[in-house]
Amino acid sequence: MTAKLIKGTEIRDQILKEIEEEVKKIKEEHGVVPGLVTILVGENPASVSYVTAKIKTAKGLGFNEIQDNQPEDISEEDLLALIDKYNKDDSIHGILVQLPLPKHIDEKKILNAIDPDKDVDGFHPVNVGRLMIGGSEVKFPPCTPAGIQEMIVRSGVETSGAEVVVVGRSNIVGKPIANMMLQKAEGANATVTVVHTRTKDLASHCKRADILIVAAGVPGLVKPEWIKPGACVIDVGVNRVGEKISEKTGKKIAILKGDVDFDAAKEIAGWITPVPGGVGPMTITMLMKNTLKSLKFKLGIA
Repeated sequence: MTAKLIKGTEIRDQILKEIEEEVKKIKEEHGVVPGLVTILVGENPASVSYVTAKIKTAKGLGFNEIQDNQPEDISEEDLLALIDKYNKDDSIHGILVQLPLPKHIDEKKILNAIDPDKDVDGFHPVNVGRLMIGGSEVKFPPCTPAGIQEMIVRSGVETSGAEVVVVGRSNIVGKPIANMMLQKAEGANATVTVVHTRTKDLASHCKRADILIVAAGVPGLVKPEWIKPGACVIDVGVNRVGEKISEKTGKKIAILKGDVDFDAAKEIAGWITPVPGGVGPMTITMLMKNTLKSLKFKLGIA
């Protein structure tokens, strides 16, 4: 039987509708809306594209969205001062500094300067610590892992007592999603194993997984024979493996491939995410959800 597709685009639309309705309610009852500032340094084409998508989404939800573009040669001192300004601005509930930054700026210093209570990306050490503790301490889970968990839960996949194997140990996806899935909480309570490209006999670990989350950044790493029949497979990998001509526009577009052999895996798995259209659409969605949560924390209604 072919696996059920977990479509990030459909789940994204569900969540955005929920956020939009909640924003309208808060505006009616409290007279405020979520405020999100996105700071873009320079004109990196990928960053510009990503930021444009964030702006469009935020405005569509009724957020107060501020796009603060800065020249590539801005000094580290001036960028820190800009962040401090938004830290002190009560109308701003989320601060996002788009990465990568120019080489003369210390990214770690910049990210650590953001008020943890406005760090809607969830990258500040304080929020990493909150995530580790779990429960009511958690404010802003990192957006991609939060999106993964939402996809699993909303697809009806049982997590309690499940064997979860996470392939990849990055600070952005692998480590946080592993931590989230083992918490004593709804959509978690799993037994979690983290593996990576240096793991001995990677295949044997993957074969045990009821839920297999692959975020290694290696196209086609996970072979179909590594997948347990009926398992839920979440493929986070988005790897450019070439180009092709779009039938719609006639322009060159990237050929994207995940970390899992999708065509073969879908005949074995119970659930699977496509690439593209799987995890990708969820990241900006969860950024919006975190920004709304930040406002709710401030209002004492979270």
